[in-house]
Amino acid sequence: MSIRVIKKGLSDSIQDHGRYGYQHLGIQPNGCMDYMSAWLGNYILHNDIHNPVIELHFPSGQFQFEEDYTICITGANFVPVINDKSIELNTAIQVKSKDVLSMLQPIEGKTSYIAIEGKFEDPAWLNSKSYNGKRLDKDQLLPYKPKPNTNKQNQLRLHELVEHTQEIVFNNHSPIRILPGPSWKYLKDSSLFEILNEGFKLSPQANRMGFNLIGPKLELNIPNAFLSSAVTRGTLQLLPSGDIIVLMADHQTIGGYANLGQIILVDLPRFTQMKTDKSFHFEIIDLDKANQLYRNIYEQFQY
Repeated sequence: MSIRVIKKGLSDSIQDHGRYGYQHLGIQPNGCMDYMSAWLGNYILHNDIHNPVIELHFPSGQFQFEEDYTICITGANFVPVINDKSIELNTAIQVKSKDVLSMLQPIEGKTSYIAIEGKFEDPAWLNSKSYNGKRLDKDQLLPYKPKPNTNKQNQLRLHELVEHTQEIVFNNHSPIRILPGPSWKYLKDSSLFEILNEGFKLSPQANRMGFNLIGPKLELNIPNAFLSSAVTRGTLQLLPSGDIIVLMADHQTIGGYANLGQIILVDLPRFTQMKTDKSFHFEIIDLDKANQLYRNIYEQFQY
């Protein structure tokens, strides 16, 4: 009862909601980069939305199913095929024993997910099955136990949820909303204007630890020397060069660079999927509004 990795991908791994509550011990939280697409795949299969999924980054791996499964592919469109025949995204797909799943090319987005109906049987570590720095290897067996779905979905509601999730994750027009951090007040007036009015792009230097940004060089009114303090996914750190790095799922637990702010949770999936040639702007949002937006999204994924 397993899925075999028959070709190793660039940076494929098993991820779930992540392991929180251990940063004081120096342990990274990990977890899905685009949690909303992972939730969607599990929701479509009627799994718990935090069920472990396979996270793919192109060029991704190739997988052979050792028995019959029901799967769902969400997130980035890497043109998935089963035995060289195209399959749909955001849809429950029946696969048979010995079927082979491949991804042909990246069309939209940067991170894709394979959700599998059933249970991932590897043991949890600190309340999570997310890989911590580990990546899937060739010939590795992924022990998923199939669990037939006997629950009927409201197809209209499911269709609306898919469309709404896609609209949020792949919206290329809205600004990335941030909450000002403790070092925001130290930005020079000229830099305050630039961070909110000038465009930024993602550098090719981007991985699960952090995304470097290309944009205006920002300056502080005081030396860029701060005591190390806790950071989290979405933290905007100002490097001595004047550039920003945004910390992602495998971020370090503390940092000594200036903490300019925090990308809100609802916008992190969209930021994760953004291509390097896309220009975007930052916009400040109120904390209460940011929390309400997240609550609204979370409630939509409840059965």
